[in-house]
Formats: sequence, C-alpha cells, structure tokens
Amino acid sequence: MKQFLSFMAVIGFLAWSTAPADATEKIVLKVAQDSSTEHPYQKGLEKFKEVLEAETGGAVEVQLFPNAQLGSEEQAVDGIKLNTLDATVVSAGNLAGFVPEVDLFNLPFIFENQAGFYRVLDGPVGDMVGKVIETKTNSVILGYWTFGTRNAWNGKRPIRTPDDLKGLKIRVMGSPVLLDTFNAFGAQATNMSWGEIYTAVQQGVIDGAESDVVDLLVEKFYEVTKYYSLTEHLIGAAPFIFSKKRYDSLPAHIQVAVLKAGAAAETAEREAQQSFVEDAITKLKAYGIEFIPVDKNLFKAKVKPVYEKYADRVGGMKLINQVSNY
Repeated sequence: MKQFLSFMAVIGFLAWSTAPADATEKIVLKVAQDSSTEHPYQKGLEKFKEVLEAETGGAVEVQLFPNAQLGSEEQAVDGIKLNTLDATVVSAGNLAGFVPEVDLFNLPFIFENQAGFYRVLDGPVGDMVGKVIETKTNSVILGYWTFGTRNAWNGKRPIRTPDDLKGLKIRVMGSPVLLDTFNAFGAQATNMSWGEIYTAVQQGVIDGAESDVVDLLVEKFYEVTKYYSLTEHLIGAAPFIFSKKRYDSLPAHIQVAVLKAGAAAETAEREAQQSFVEDAITKLKAYGIEFIPVDKNLFKAKVKPVYEKYADRVGGMKLINQVSNY
C-alpha cells in the first residue's frame, strides 16, 4: 500500500499539473458509519473529510452520515459493492458475511494485546486479508480502524465464569465465529443490527451484548445494563473501505488525495479510540456500571472447537498460529 501510494503520488502530481483550469465541477463523496457522532469512527471520518477537502483545494466535498442514517453496516457494504455509497467503515464481525476470510480477526482471544493486533493488521497478514476484502466487496481499503477491546455485559447478574452466561441472550455481531463463540461460552447468542440493541435490552428481548467501554458510554447502554465483565475476548478490527468503481472514476490526483486522507483518518481514529477509553471507564463507574473480573482461562478453554471448526475458513491453523504469536 505504501509503495502504491508513492507511485500514485507521482502520477497524481503529473495529472494535477496538466488538469484543465476550468475543471471546477465539485466531486461529492458520501461516507457512512453506524455509530454516534461521539464515537471514534466519527473522529476518523472528520479527519478524512478535513484532509481530502484540503488536499483537493475544495474540489471534493465529503458528506458524512453517522448514526446509520444510510443503513446498517451490512447495507453500507452492499452500497459499496453497488457503487451507491462511496465509503464506509465496517466491523470485521459484520463484514464476515461478505468476506468469510475476515473471520480470522474475529477468532476469540487470537490477539494477545493491542500492539500485536496492530502488528497483524499493518503487516503481511493484514495486506493479504485486505486484498480478499477488496476483491469480494469491490472496494479499496483505506486503512484498518478499531472498535476497541470487547467485553460481555448484561443487566441480570455478574459474569465471572462461562457457567454464569447460561440462559442469557447476548447480542453479538453477525460473524458465525462470534455467534459460535458465545454459544460455546454458554450464552444464547443472537444477532441484530447495532441500532436495535438499546431498545432490545430495555424491552427484555435480549439480556445484554458485547462491546468495548467507549461503545457502552457513547451509545448510552449504561442506561439499560449494569454488569460489564472483562472477558476481553476480541479486539475489534474495522476496515475503512472505498468503492472501487468510484475510486477508478476519479482523476489520478484525487485518487492520491483519497489515499492520503485515508492514512490520516486511520491514525486519527486509532488515537481517538485509545484516548477515549480511560475517560469512558471513569464515567461508566460514575453511572453505576460494575466492572467484573473474570477467569479468562475458563473462557479460552471453551473455544477450542470454534478454532477447529473455522480453521479452513480463515486460512488454516498455520496462519492462525502465526497471528496468535505476533
């Protein structure tokens, strides 16, 4: 990606220098995300807008649509494939229905820590999976974002061991790996769109869900739940994808600006996610959320069958071991 960006920079400069002076028609790009405007995703998209509009001297206007205004993450991916939406950020959990190989990143406990997570995403494995994502969604990946370290939460009882999850309906993302993971833990795993979670918990349709602390705060889930159990079963990867058909239609210098803005957005989103965590924990404790320690080894022991079931789907045990050892 970096070599490609350097090459495109040269082409883009030549194209910019020879562009006709009267080429003033503004290019409007529609970019969507399904979380609130307080979420780190929004910080990333605002940086994308800022850099792209500045780099193109206002020739490009980026319109942002947060809060699932243009539909769920799955609907946004369909929009990318059909070229009815220009860009979106989508969790690996919800992307797995389109790109089964991305379930590699959804395997429980596959990342030991945030540093290893970024080494995988920014290295050869991330590039390899990225090419598959681009092919199957007809997109260009502008970066890998994150939605933090995920933990299980509910309003009925503290979860300290897998046995404590028995009988609880827990919402997870649409990835078969994640659904099977929570079923292996002992929960009744279910999927629904992100925007339905609050009301579903409030009305007792589900007992809880899994998310990072930032989501718990900005989506106001703390109003309908109480116990946040530190399972740390997943560090969330979220590719920021741009319609390939739309990208190919842009002048070369605009393409370069899109890639540059994408790189800046990736950095901004990751930094926002990290900086929001400590503040979120403090506020959630003040709102009465109880943070429950767990014995992670008990949870890890439950998911061996999940690894065995999905090894071929995600590239084999050799690749899984490679990622686990980063």
